[in-house]
Amino acid sequence: MTVLILTHAACLAHDPGPHHPECPDRWRAVTRALEAEAFSSLPRTEAPRATQEQILRVHPEAYLQAILDSAPAKGDRVALDADTILSHGSIEAAFRSAGAAVAAVDAVCTGPIRHAFCATRPPGHHAEPARPMGFCVFANAAIAARHAQAVHGLTRVAVADFDVHHGNGTQACFEADASLMLASSHQWPLYPGTGAPTERGVGNIFNATLPPGADGAAFRAVWERLMLPALDEFAPELLIISAGFDAHVADPLAQLRLVEADFAWITEELCALAARHASGRVVSVLEGGYDLDALGASVAAHVRALAFSNGFGP
Repeated sequence: MTVLILTHAACLAHDPGPHHPECPDRWRAVTRALEAEAFSSLPRTEAPRATQEQILRVHPEAYLQAILDSAPAKGDRVALDADTILSHGSIEAAFRSAGAAVAAVDAVCTGPIRHAFCATRPPGHHAEPARPMGFCVFANAAIAARHAQAVHGLTRVAVADFDVHHGNGTQACFEADASLMLASSHQWPLYPGTGAPTERGVGNIFNATLPPGADGAAFRAVWERLMLPALDEFAPELLIISAGFDAHVADPLAQLRLVEADFAWITEELCALAARHASGRVVSVLEGGYDLDALGASVAAHVRALAFSNGFGP
C-alpha cells in the first residue's frame, strides 16, 4: 500500500502575522517530516487550485465573492474575524488547500492509489457555509465530500474528525443531509463551543466530548464504543479524515494528552473501516496542530499508518 501526498508551496504564503498559531512554520514542519527517508518513495503531486464551481457546492456565491473581495494588498492583512487573518497570499493558499482535497478524492476514486494526505493550510473544518471561523476560510473536507458525490457518483460520504476542536463547519455543511456523516471527537469545553452529543443533525452527526486532561485511553474508548460503530453502520463509500493533531499532549491550544501512537491507532482503525466499506478509499486533510515538533511527529505517524494500511479490503 502507499499514500499520495498533495501539497503546494503557496501554503507558505498564507501569513496571519507574528505570534499567530496558524503560522507558515506549520507547513514547514509538516513538509520537513514528510521529507524523511521513510517517506521518500511516496508519490507526490502539487495541489491544484480549486475551481469556483467546486467551492460553490458548499459555500454560497455571495460568501465566495466576499472572500475574494477581502484579499489584502501585498504587505497588508485583513481580519475576517478575531482569529482568521488574511495576508496577500492567503486566498491562493485557501484555493490550493481546497483543491488538494478535491484532487485527493479524484485520485482515490480513480485509483490505483486508495489513500491520500493533503499537507496544506489554511485548515477548513471550522468554516461554515457563509462564515469563516477559527483560522478556516473554505470547508475543505465538505468540499471534497460534495465533489465525490457530484463527480464520482458516491451516495454516502463520511468525515471522521479527531482534531481537538469540534468540526462545527463540517457539521453545519452536513447536518441537513443524511447522505453525509460527521463523526467528531473533541475536548469539551473548548472553542468553538459547539459539538454537544445532543447535536445530531438528521441522525447523521455524531459528537463525542472529552474532558480536559483526557488521555489516549479515553480517546480510544470513545472511538471504539461510539464513533467507529456509527461509521460502520453508515458504511461510507469514501472516508475523509479531518486530521488535526492539536489533541497532542504538547499542544498549547488545548489540554488533551494524546501522543503519536494514538494518532497512528485511529488512522489504522479508520483505514480498516474504509477497507470494509469504501474499497479502501481514504482522503486525509490537515487541520490543526500548533506545537511544531509534535505536529511533525504526529503527521509522520499518521502518514506511516496510511502508507502501510491495506486499502483494498479483505
